[in-house]
Amino acid sequence: MACVLEAPLRMSVLSEVTASSRHYVDRLFDLDPQKVLQGVIDMKNAVIGNNKQKANLIVLGAVPRLLYLLQQETSSTELRTECAVVLGSLAMGTENNVKSLLDCHIIPALLQGLLSPDLKFIEACLRCLRTIFISPVTPEDLLYTDATVISHLMALLSRSRYTQEYICQIFSHCCKGPDHQTILFNHGAVQNIAHLLVSTSYKVRMQALKCFSVLAFENPQVSMTLVNVSVDGELLPQIFVKMLQRDKPIEMQLTSAKCLTSMCRAGAIRTDDPCIVLKTLPCLVRMCSKDRLLEERVEGAETLAYLIETDVELQRMASISDHLIVMLADYFKYPSSVSAITDIKRLDHDLKHAHELRQAAFKLYASLGANDEDIRKKIIETENMMDRIVNGLSESSIKVRLAAVRCLHSLSRSVQQLRTSFQDHAVWKPLMKVLQNAPNEILVVASSTLCNLLLEFSPSKEPILESGAIELLCSLTQSENLALRVNGIWALMNMAFQAEQKIKSDILRGLSTEQLFQLLSDSDVNVLMKTLGLLRNLLSTRPHIDHIMSTHGKQIMQAVTLILEGEHNIEVKEQTLCILANIADGTTAKELIMTNDDILQKIKYYMSHSNAKLQLAAMFCISNLIWNEEEGSQERQDKLRDMGIVDILHKLSQSSDPNLCDK
Repeated sequence: MACVLEAPLRMSVLSEVTASSRHYVDRLFDLDPQKVLQGVIDMKNAVIGNNKQKANLIVLGAVPRLLYLLQQETSSTELRTECAVVLGSLAMGTENNVKSLLDCHIIPALLQGLLSPDLKFIEACLRCLRTIFISPVTPEDLLYTDATVISHLMALLSRSRYTQEYICQIFSHCCKGPDHQTILFNHGAVQNIAHLLVSTSYKVRMQALKCFSVLAFENPQVSMTLVNVSVDGELLPQIFVKMLQRDKPIEMQLTSAKCLTSMCRAGAIRTDDPCIVLKTLPCLVRMCSKDRLLEERVEGAETLAYLIETDVELQRMASISDHLIVMLADYFKYPSSVSAITDIKRLDHDLKHAHELRQAAFKLYASLGANDEDIRKKIIETENMMDRIVNGLSESSIKVRLAAVRCLHSLSRSVQQLRTSFQDHAVWKPLMKVLQNAPNEILVVASSTLCNLLLEFSPSKEPILESGAIELLCSLTQSENLALRVNGIWALMNMAFQAEQKIKSDILRGLSTEQLFQLLSDSDVNVLMKTLGLLRNLLSTRPHIDHIMSTHGKQIMQAVTLILEGEHNIEVKEQTLCILANIADGTTAKELIMTNDDILQKIKYYMSHSNAKLQLAAMFCISNLIWNEEEGSQERQDKLRDMGIVDILHKLSQSSDPNLCDK
């Protein structure tokens, strides 16, 4: 019998809940304004901290009615304010609640409310807007659809400490990328927010600081402006440094460090400035220590990685600060062994942050090891480091995979490590796997790393070749993405260096003549230079030169002509003349030059060019063509003499450039 009773019981409970909620909604439609107000106040008290009640009221249609009352001119200010408070409370529930509010066009209604003269009502609207905008489901662009909104918000900053706190919070959450930064900057954000850094309210100071950290991020214009702004006779960088001090709350220290980091990376503060070396860097290293919260350790490591990314002195300083390299190894030890954690909430928290910790550690290791060989050695000698990177390459989290590849790329710049640790751990295997199918941002870094693994002294070169790398790299050269095209051709260039003839033939077959021409006419000079470098490496050692020119000679000569006639810089033309000099070094291949009058005239032209590098490269061609010990040298010398080459050589022997003179 008990089983039969169960369902009706559930139904009655549900209908009771809905019925009690319906009574709140019904009161919103009462004809007596006083009863409506009391109904809204009772609803406010009922929904505080009660997500179920919030969801019920949304389902029963409370939101459109509350918005109607909020927008009615006839509603009392008190009623409109209470409506805004209830809507703010509903927004504090789940993401679905926020979606429902957005579907009812709550943002335009609240923005309209900001035009009211009543401060309490304005504050309630701003508080609700703040709650909605900090939700991940709200599109930031909704703040920027009407150009007058930002200037009105700037004007409201002076009204009260609550308007200051909420508006700064809205700005810092809705400032995503350079377009938003520019809009806020052009509306005077720096001038309007700067004085809030010395507010008596901690919350206002903190939100103003967060605003500056997002405004300045990767933005030279904002950073250069901030450096010269002063508040009460004190420059902003000095104010930020005060906020870095150990006695300040951690969130304030971290956010100030982010502001100073952005200003340093933008060139507004020098990397050797005491505020960076003695304040910002030590503060961020401190944030990586074991006694900080996991979230703080993540943010500290990521900010430090960004600060030192391009400066070798800062990298060296960080590497010897507070045993940082060893300290970071601890980032891989979360979640702690399950048996040690009795608290399930703690385990959940650790699991959630484990990915972020690994990502942050890989990023910081990548920055630390970007330039210095000794630092790379220390990183690799840290416990299980290579195993951790190899595991990172196959993680489910795309962000961890990208950070692990970046770390590997940074360490792959070391000749010593390529020959030892990289070989011992067969790093090329997981790397090739990553290259099979990954998003472009991972492909770019992974293919850069592969370029290093294919250098001639790297023991990984052989096995990579055997695992089908040529086909993979040839396909990269056809990518729409410029960085992938550069890396594809660069890796092939490294692969062709001092390679055996079979590999060179495989590369040419894999690329196809059509693709080679495509690359030689690429609009990017980097692609062009690397393609010429590839051709130069393919056309080295006589038997290889003769073999390749016998199969692809016509097309290669066409390509050379095309470039020497085109509008290209000195480096491109010099590289092309060096290719001709290599062809001229072949036994049979040199005939392709000798029977091509157009090419001979071009060599002659470049011998008299105003640029010494081009003159020298052209003379290499001549010197390889007239070598005495080779068959047919007399006929070649006669032909070149008839062309007037000897006269040019006489002239060049009087040159003031010693290299030209000797040659």
